[in-house]
Amino acid sequence: MNSSVASKAVALAWVSFLVLPGTGAWAADAKLADALKTIQGKEMVDLTHTFGTSTPVWSGFGQMTMSAASDPATHRPYTIDKDGFRTIFYSMVGQYGTHVDPPAHFDENGMTMDKIPLQQMIMPLVVFDDTQFFAKDPNHALTVDDIKAWEKKNGEVPKGAFAALRTDMYKDWDSDPVKFKRYPFPAWSLDAIKYLFETRGVTAIGHEALDTDVTQTMDSETWILKSGHYQIEVMANLDKVPEKGAVIVVTWPKVENGFGFPARAFAILP
Repeated sequence: MNSSVASKAVALAWVSFLVLPGTGAWAADAKLADALKTIQGKEMVDLTHTFGTSTPVWSGFGQMTMSAASDPATHRPYTIDKDGFRTIFYSMVGQYGTHVDPPAHFDENGMTMDKIPLQQMIMPLVVFDDTQFFAKDPNHALTVDDIKAWEKKNGEVPKGAFAALRTDMYKDWDSDPVKFKRYPFPAWSLDAIKYLFETRGVTAIGHEALDTDVTQTMDSETWILKSGHYQIEVMANLDKVPEKGAVIVVTWPKVENGFGFPARAFAILP
């Protein structure tokens, strides 16, 4: 089975599993059982960073803090010895670690993260390898011509896909946080973004950097979010995913009227 057919099979399996009406006896449904068996037999790649109190973040936000949650009446931290459980109080900005940027992040009237449809959380995944241009331009911004060259090799970017930009910046996340936060950095060009959404009809995009592009006015990110689309920032392990044929699953907590939050993304390989 070639990668394109395999990708479609996995995608259809997921769609069947997620959207077919349940009867309370889904395990007895042969199609759902086969879908689950297919999915569980596939290799999966985590596209999400582990984050903590010292991981990279924009200086305007600052580092997160973590502390033991306390009884609001006594202010005593809960412990397993005394209370039978423990839990953590997290204080951080929504755009922390691998995270989702919904339209509301930049648009007063934009869709918030809790309103993004479930159907937009599972998609065919295409990966553009920006690293091939670094010998001549270490901060290359992916162009429309680059995408067309990819399509000449792999076929058209499928409608409804998630388009990811591989830059290998994720490798600096833990080893060299200062380098990870460098500016400029490899990015998307605005024309490439418009081509993907307007001509190819992708659902969302993602990248390894903290931002979408290196313009002072954040042209690409502004265009994406004000056009009603979402993006995933600070992705990882895109070098371990094929250029086409995989399926991506991405989700996040359902924060009421949320403007962004850490997300969990993973790829199912063909």
